[in-house]
Amino acid sequence: WVSWLQTLVASSCSGKTSRIGAWRIAHAQGWGRSYQINSVIQTFTVLENILLAVQSGPVGGPHSFHFWQAAAQTSSLVQRAQEIMSLVGLSDSQDRLAGALAYGQQRLIELAMALASSPKVLLLDEPMAGLGPVETQQMIDLLKRLQKDYAMLLIEHDMHAVFSLATRVSVLVYGKVILCDTPEAVRNSATVREAYLGDEEIA
Repeated sequence: WVSWLQTLVASSCSGKTSRIGAWRIAHAQGWGRSYQINSVIQTFTVLENILLAVQSGPVGGPHSFHFWQAAAQTSSLVQRAQEIMSLVGLSDSQDRLAGALAYGQQRLIELAMALASSPKVLLLDEPMAGLGPVETQQMIDLLKRLQKDYAMLLIEHDMHAVFSLATRVSVLVYGKVILCDTPEAVRNSATVREAYLGDEEIA
């Protein structure tokens, strides 16, 4: 799995998010997912959001949701959450409310929560959505670092991100994959350009 990153690109309403949902159900064991729309709890701190995800993973164990003990008082859970925050660059914000952070930082919380389950494969649904150019490049750089440890399936509209990250690209048109090949082959495909990319310049 190491250094493998499959990307699914498609126009809006082509069924790509539904497809990733089906894959998640079929392969739930060992897969971690981030969502197209932020699902962080705005009134929780960064640490508390990530602790929730850690509790549901292997570090939390089958009896991690104790009603009479705060997760923040369980050292193994806090240690794992802090490791993940360090990995994605959120250590300095662990005690801040998620809702007080910039949108780009909230996307990092989403990614951290996906990592919390120690997945073999990350399913990332448009992680660049809503990010500015600087934040997008920061996310690309982070995902590149994570590639050495995690296989990834990426759904993304940002062509710069797709061709910066992917080792394989699948192009979906009206629910059907019309091409699955290397980034270079997809970049040069007349069929793909006509069906999806149009006149968009791909760097």
